[in-house]
Amino acid sequence: MTVPMLMMPHPIAKSRFADWPFAIKSILGFWTFYALTVAVRAFLGADPWTMLENKLMVIGIGVLITGLMYLAISAFGAGSTIRRKAIIAGVSATIGSIVMGTAVVAMEDWMHESKEEFRFQAREGFTVVEQGNQIRIERTASEPLVLTMPKVHELDLMKRVRYALDASITWLFFYIGWSAFYIANQAQAEVLGTQRRLAVAESAAQAAQVRALRYQVNPHFLFNTLNSLSSLVMTGRSDRAENMLLALSTFFRTSLSLDPSADVSLAEEIDLQRLYLDIEMARFPDRLTVEIDVPAELEQARLPALLLQPIVENAIKYGVSKSRKAVAIQIEARPLDNQRMLLEISNRLKHGGKDELPAATHEGTGLGLANVCQRLEARWGTRASCRYGPMTGGGYKVSLTMPVETNVRD
Repeated sequence: MTVPMLMMPHPIAKSRFADWPFAIKSILGFWTFYALTVAVRAFLGADPWTMLENKLMVIGIGVLITGLMYLAISAFGAGSTIRRKAIIAGVSATIGSIVMGTAVVAMEDWMHESKEEFRFQAREGFTVVEQGNQIRIERTASEPLVLTMPKVHELDLMKRVRYALDASITWLFFYIGWSAFYIANQAQAEVLGTQRRLAVAESAAQAAQVRALRYQVNPHFLFNTLNSLSSLVMTGRSDRAENMLLALSTFFRTSLSLDPSADVSLAEEIDLQRLYLDIEMARFPDRLTVEIDVPAELEQARLPALLLQPIVENAIKYGVSKSRKAVAIQIEARPLDNQRMLLEISNRLKHGGKDELPAATHEGTGLGLANVCQRLEARWGTRASCRYGPMTGGGYKVSLTMPVETNVRD
């Protein structure tokens, strides 16, 4: 027989530019903030609209350069470390600032001259008025002296390079600021992604552990039940065997339909134990009584399915099976506080006394109480506890403390 191979789905490859919405928002956010500072400065002067018009060209080029920086970081740094991305961002910021400085110098001829005048008094007593690229020196006894400053493109090459580099250094800090913000967001996203993957892996490991523990219970219980059924058939108690078979089929139809890692309500768990105890009462009709006390406010509390099964089995195996007197199995739940509840399962002689009731144990199969404690720890960690031991008045008691959770887990 050929077993078909299970094909694992391939993870969807993440696009290099998958974070483009955030990149666009961050770029527009940075340049909008810059535009607001320019607007505040412009409206403090006498000719704000000319200044804003000139700066709009600068902002447009700046947005384009920042967008190209993002493309470079995403294209050459995809799947690499944050350090490599930071290096790429630093190189991109340096190149971008040089391009920006050069563009600002080259655009001077396309910019409109501002009509705003800057007037101040020189120490020599002259009044200096600056407007656009003209400087007018007003003297008391003479005609004003008007000086026209040369355009940048009229300067020699070295001076133009110096002007461009001065502007580039100013813009370098702006581009480094955006790059640092973008890379920091990338680093945070990677950390959060790693944390999510670790959480998923931990959850999967915990679910696998709980599932493995639950799978241990089913064959163990089946062996004990079939052994009891065999005893009834061999001793000629066919009517009891028939009732036991009906109860057994109902129990397995209910329990095996559950997800091995699922939680059930306390009411559902108690109903499952009633089915099991009905099977055992068919086997020991004169020696087994059951007492169950679960308050209504705890019926919807969630707990791992069949958590109580090994405990009840032990109570039957080491109590009823090994005693000639009537034994009472008691299951009791009560709230401890607003967040926790206590579940107690005990066996004792129905009419009192310490004799003829051996202490329960979890040795032999390696299951029993050890399984229950492991499942509690896997489900709640240190928030749950498992205690057991003989009672002073005779019999044995297992006490389980766990949080009260009523929400169904996804």
